[in-house]
Amino acid sequence: MFRTLIGAVTAMTLALPAVAGTLASPHSVTETMDNLVAAVEGAGATVMARVDHAAGAANVDMELPEAQLLVFGNPKVGTPIMQQDLGAGLVLPLRVLVHETEEGTMIRWQSPEEMFAGLDVDLESEPVKMAAGALEKLTAKAAEE
Repeated sequence: MFRTLIGAVTAMTLALPAVAGTLASPHSVTETMDNLVAAVEGAGATVMARVDHAAGAANVDMELPEAQLLVFGNPKVGTPIMQQDLGAGLVLPLRVLVHETEEGTMIRWQSPEEMFAGLDVDLESEPVKMAAGALEKLTAKAAEE
């Protein structure tokens, strides 16, 4: 019975769709984003934009919890992905959202499976693995105490 239960749980887990990466941060949204910017720049990537969604909402007299989006990348990684399918330019450069929840500050990003769904991009290619690794490492660095 135990093997049947383990087998069922494993099958259900494998059947789940790929989900965005999520990581809690012990810092505020602004501090976490500052850490992320420093990590991105320290890794030699370029920050293209830092978007304050809550400030945008406030500009039109609406409210959002504190939320910032960082858009960044490295053409040495992104270009080979776009050479596989130019449609990848819809999701590149990379994006990371840092936002406030009732549980605290969260860092979120899309997995390669989500980013490149429906595109002719080899998820096992070295540039895709590099992008996924960069997202994992940079977000972890942003959340370090």
